[in-house]
Amino acid sequence: MTSGAASRNGTIPFTKASACGNDFILIDGMHAPADIPAFTRRICDRHDGVGADGVEWLFPDSRNEADVRIRLFNADGSEAEISGNGTRCVAAFLVAEQGKGEVVVRTGAGLKSCRLVSHDARRFTFEMNMGEPQVGDEFSIKTSTGEVKGVPVSMGNPHFVVFVPEFFPGWQAEAAEIGRHHDFKHGMNVELVIADRKDHIQVRFFERGVGETRSSGTGSCASAVAAIATGKCQSPLKVEAEGGTQIVRWEGDVFLTGPAQLLCRGEFFV
Repeated sequence: MTSGAASRNGTIPFTKASACGNDFILIDGMHAPADIPAFTRRICDRHDGVGADGVEWLFPDSRNEADVRIRLFNADGSEAEISGNGTRCVAAFLVAEQGKGEVVVRTGAGLKSCRLVSHDARRFTFEMNMGEPQVGDEFSIKTSTGEVKGVPVSMGNPHFVVFVPEFFPGWQAEAAEIGRHHDFKHGMNVELVIADRKDHIQVRFFERGVGETRSSGTGSCASAVAAIATGKCQSPLKVEAEGGTQIVRWEGDVFLTGPAQLLCRGEFFV
């Protein structure tokens, strides 16, 4: 994406970025087509598109309280409240373009502040204030394979955190069933968590509108919060996923530290 550039010759400019393998396409909202969900599905396709877990559409903030307002659309075209990793990718883009040390982003879950911790070429590390979580009591739901216990956590979007002794083969199918369970009217992001040390957890993610992802910012926060709330871990702790490790500390608000990398720029044919 070239900031402020107009579409030309039937193309839409974009930037692709990744945060711990959770990849996003960033597009200036001035190029948004009439049917954003359909276009998002096209450009996110791993074979016939650019390929990504979602698109972050960037708009001016009409309230002048943030550097940018974003709308997140998942790879299936559904709109979500927030992605911690996606927001961090947007912050990396703005820092690269404007040279700021701190970026405020308006998301569907409110204002999020991203403070630059380090910078190496196109790789940036931020500490992001994710706000105050809402944690519920652990409860069980019935699935085709039996009862599953989980801890509900909201990070501005909904999560169901399930503690497991190991990541079993075919966990994705069970996570998908949990995510679309009838008790969860608006769908659910599902995390499977191994709490192996007081300062460390391992996590697998299955996200609404995407499926399995290599990382999740809000999912990392929800997993850490659930582990701390149930006494399994203490703040701060490392959250290890297939895409990399992030650090979560919970001090009233939750603070997430992790990288974001700008990968490429291009033009997508409309």
